[in-house]
Amino acid sequence: MSKFAVIKTGGKQYLVKEGQTLKVERLPGEEKAKVKFDQVLMVSDDKELKVGQPYISGVAVGAEIIKQGLGKKLYVETYKAKTRKHRKIGHRQLFTEVKVVKI
Repeated sequence: MSKFAVIKTGGKQYLVKEGQTLKVERLPGEEKAKVKFDQVLMVSDDKELKVGQPYISGVAVGAEIIKQGLGKKLYVETYKAKTRKHRKIGHRQLFTEVKVVKI
């Protein structure tokens, strides 16, 4: 078993390992800034597995912001039959790419 943790950020849960990069919902901060995720739901090392109810107190995951950006453009189209009413809207989700430094 390797060292991993399950964190919660932006209303989503992520399984993370040290050295891993992942895209999460937009976080405040500049590139190269340090971020701490303190909502840790589960953590495991080679010896034991800890599960929080709902969070584990005193445990945090450290990360570094690599990049702030916009995701791929998504289109949402609404349509009402028999009235010739339709609408097309585009949306680009903001994201932050982070690299997990320490669990």
